[in-house]
Amino acid sequence: MRLQHSFLLSLQSLLLAKVAYAAFGFTTSGNSINVDTNAGLLFTVDKSSGDITSMKFNGIEVQDPGSKKSHINSGVGAKCSATRTGNSNNYIKITCEAGTLTQYYVARYNDPSIHMATHITAEPSVGELRFIARLKRSAVPNGFVASDVNGGSVIEGADVFNLKSQTRSKFYSSRQFIDDQIHGVTGSGVGVWMIIPGTGYESASGGPFFRDINNQGSAQQELYYYMNSGHAQTEQFRMGLHGPYALSFTTGAQPSASINTLFWEGLSVKGLVPQSGRGRVIGRSSGVPSSFAGLQVVGTRTDSSGRFTSPFMKPGTYTMTLYKAELPVATQSVTVTAGGTLTSNIASAEVSRSAIWQLGEFDGTPRGFLNADKIETMHPSDARMKSWGPATFTVGDSVANLPMAVFKDIGPLTIKFNLNSNRLGARTLEIATTNAFAGGRPQVKVNNFTGPAPAAPGQPNSRGVTRGTWRGNNIRYTVNIREHSHSAEMRFEAALILNGME
Repeated sequence: MRLQHSFLLSLQSLLLAKVAYAAFGFTTSGNSINVDTNAGLLFTVDKSSGDITSMKFNGIEVQDPGSKKSHINSGVGAKCSATRTGNSNNYIKITCEAGTLTQYYVARYNDPSIHMATHITAEPSVGELRFIARLKRSAVPNGFVASDVNGGSVIEGADVFNLKSQTRSKFYSSRQFIDDQIHGVTGSGVGVWMIIPGTGYESASGGPFFRDINNQGSAQQELYYYMNSGHAQTEQFRMGLHGPYALSFTTGAQPSASINTLFWEGLSVKGLVPQSGRGRVIGRSSGVPSSFAGLQVVGTRTDSSGRFTSPFMKPGTYTMTLYKAELPVATQSVTVTAGGTLTSNIASAEVSRSAIWQLGEFDGTPRGFLNADKIETMHPSDARMKSWGPATFTVGDSVANLPMAVFKDIGPLTIKFNLNSNRLGARTLEIATTNAFAGGRPQVKVNNFTGPAPAAPGQPNSRGVTRGTWRGNNIRYTVNIREHSHSAEMRFEAALILNGME
């Protein structure tokens, strides 16, 4: 009797599973590849272009109906094919080829997500690599306020706007890659989320503190994943496989960013290195004050005791970097082998200095200075910003009154200080910067002494501070000052991003 009961339950479960499974699959109609995930998400890929032309979740169409669809870059004219594959045919893989670029879309049984990966052997002609989901604003109206430009008027380039007396830009939706595993937009009964899990950024360019566009709210609601661009870029672009990443759908709540991507290993994807062919680096950092977040290797933060474990990495030789916030304070070479775990401890090599006075921290950021708490989400001209100057600052005052940027057109920054007689004589001034624009660099005047004009810095040829980022190349300027009087006044007459001074 017990056996019969068990058999009936098993048979019932099997029948239910077969009924549910039957909804999962794809059909082709003309140029449309229509996919049903059996999880409330249906989507369509145009096999003649590679564009996603429809995304319907629980009956809600979220793809914008306009002429611009969802696609890699701004559309690449790819030719696509679809197959059912993977473990027990529980996956649908759509492969879209466009010369040196291959875009993969994958549906997984009972998963309301469009899983993606992008493989390139050359940088696209547009000069950047990104996926754009162009969504229906009426379906998902809730994006990032700072990047909602709908109805605004342009004040800089074609990407910074004024709206309701506030500056807005798609750049103000950005977050540093190290902290950006998920971002999304929502509406009534639906949320659309871009997820970049695990090693999703390993082929991206710019390093862990690079940031790029996540969202723009205009007539469409645009959701992005940027893999590379020239937006304050400090590295060469990387070829190969970018991702995996996913566009995931919910009834509104943010899903977990920790999605399992191991299923990709069974899908025959270009450039994919399986986890068994990767290695890890473990170890412990030391010498960085506990008030700063340490970071090693590719996007790995230490815990409170300095311990770290890297993601699974491709075999090869890497430069492991220890940061004090965003300032590199130690580097060393590590070699990762397939299936191996390397132990490599790292200690800060930063030299401790005795300063007569110091403003801020040498940490690779302008945090703590005036307007630094606002610059990531608004333009320097925004009415919510405090005055940039011309500013006069007296040593001993709070650094919160010292502007985090100096603009040549606004005027120099004057710093006043007094030295006791036992501190007279030749002195050294150090100025640390994190970025500059149009060749901006500091030239110092102390009373009747004028320091040399530094050479133009090696910084990205791109707007930074007006686009919500201070991240460029950390540069420290050293000025040897001749003997001077008890009181002194320093004037900086250049555009620069201040990081710290001593």
